[in-house]
Amino acid sequence: MYSSDNGRTMVIDQSRSQAATLFLAKVFNWMAIGLALTGVTALVVASTPALQQAILGNKIVFYGLIFGELGMVIYLSARIEQMSARMATNLFLGYSILNGATISAILLLYTGASVATTFFVAGGMFVTMAVYGTVTKKDLTSMGSFLFMGLVGMIIASVVNIFLGSSMVSWVVSAIGVIVFTGLTAYDVQKITRIGSGGIMENGQAAIQKGAIMGALALYLDFVNLFLMLLRFLGDRR
Repeated sequence: MYSSDNGRTMVIDQSRSQAATLFLAKVFNWMAIGLALTGVTALVVASTPALQQAILGNKIVFYGLIFGELGMVIYLSARIEQMSARMATNLFLGYSILNGATISAILLLYTGASVATTFFVAGGMFVTMAVYGTVTKKDLTSMGSFLFMGLVGMIIASVVNIFLGSSMVSWVVSAIGVIVFTGLTAYDVQKITRIGSGGIMENGQAAIQKGAIMGALALYLDFVNLFLMLLRFLGDRR
């Protein structure tokens, strides 16, 4: 016999699934906006000699922007609960623009065709892992911890290689990076889906917006880093 408890369970599960879908869509929308801002900024800088000279031709400015980006990510992650939704949104958009200014260098280093090809390859891998993270019933928490350790190892190796200047180490780091950011995409999408089904959609617009911005930042970083790592293998230098 069909019980009322089963009926309520089905309604609750359906409601959570819808909430997760709506939240995930909001996250992807903001991620897309961030990527669009990054792409437009990169194109503008790469096609404007004055901006090239001001940003890419001045090491102090260039590295200042990089450290500024890092500071914005750290501040946004650490203070998201204390700041307003508007400020969180503006920081994410500002970060996307700054990142576009520094990433513009790759448009000058690599051919347009190889950049476009790598972008579509990275996009295909990203979408595949995003779908997997959404539909899989497997808990990816343990995989996330393993990938985080791989990310820390990559950072340490990259810092050490600044002094070594080894092309072999650079290639190994890039190969590990492709694996790490591919896996992190699935992990982050699953995590975001769980947040969406966990009641955040009932916490008010400010909480929803801040949660969406943090999710968009995570996926934005996954995609951009995956793209940059793949570019070292697929990109053709000018």
